[in-house]
Amino acid sequence: MRAAGWGAMAALGGDGLRLLSVSRPQRPSESAALGGPGPGLCCWVSVFSCLSLACSYVGSLYVWKSELPRDHPAVIKRRFTSVLVVSSLSPLCVLLWRELTGIQPGTSLLTLMGFRLEGIFPAALLPLLLTMILFLGPLMQLSMDCPCDLADGLKVVLAPRSWARCLTDMRWLRNQVIAPLTEELVFRACMLPMLAPCMGLGPAVFTCPLFFGVAHFHHIIEQLRFRQSSVGNIFLSAAFQFSYTAVFGAYTAFLFIRTGHLIGPVLCHSFCNYMGFPAVCAALEHPQRRPLLAGYALGVGLFLLLLQPLTDPKLYGSLPLCVLLERAGDSEAPLCS
Repeated sequence: MRAAGWGAMAALGGDGLRLLSVSRPQRPSESAALGGPGPGLCCWVSVFSCLSLACSYVGSLYVWKSELPRDHPAVIKRRFTSVLVVSSLSPLCVLLWRELTGIQPGTSLLTLMGFRLEGIFPAALLPLLLTMILFLGPLMQLSMDCPCDLADGLKVVLAPRSWARCLTDMRWLRNQVIAPLTEELVFRACMLPMLAPCMGLGPAVFTCPLFFGVAHFHHIIEQLRFRQSSVGNIFLSAAFQFSYTAVFGAYTAFLFIRTGHLIGPVLCHSFCNYMGFPAVCAALEHPQRRPLLAGYALGVGLFLLLLQPLTDPKLYGSLPLCVLLERAGDSEAPLCS
């Protein structure tokens, strides 16, 4: 074996860095073992399949011609239809990839994509808890700025009428339900199984989010169309959005691999959509700046400390992507242990 220095993402830090620093073994017999084409062709097929999925997902948003902005309920409803159709058909791309490459995952397609019952409760709770810990500072900031106390807030959250209003709000459905579910299905559950046999789990964690980040560039079109800002600011905003969506995509890809479930990334995605990007500048100018900044620092520190134990694969049962790599001859993938 020879070590290939696949760097880890600084944002994950700590033990997460050790986990994502992958030593990728050389697998000269991979093609023969899998009964498919050579690894070079396999990689080209995988990358092209992922690119096709990303283009189909974004393209589905623009099949409807409209002069209305993206937040208009009529536009959102139409996009719901097209995105749900594309997302429902996306597993067919994985099936086609399997036929073209000859790779046999050793598990069912649904299991490989994170639809399984084994370990589902910790897979739903622990990644969400980990993400909420990371957002400890913004959560403190939200509670400080909220005019109601905790008891009143819980009453509002648990009230059936509040949920009824949410379920009839098209923007809420888009941001908290449809976007997290369809994006994680297409950009994680479908892409990671195709990329992992080609390049290994660690590199796939960082490659997969690139498709996710680039897919968000389509917002430039609408911002330019409706003149929402200057051209320079629009492109600067798009570059910033690409950066944090790529980092977030790497995090949810990491969760998908380590838990073997789709539900954790979906819930974390929904939570992050609700919270938005942390308002660090507002925190620096907040009247209670010191405890708030301490909360930010504590949240990041606890996140790095708990990243490995809360995503320990032993909590979630057999990991489908790890089974896939074992069949490909890579039995020492660090993310699998």
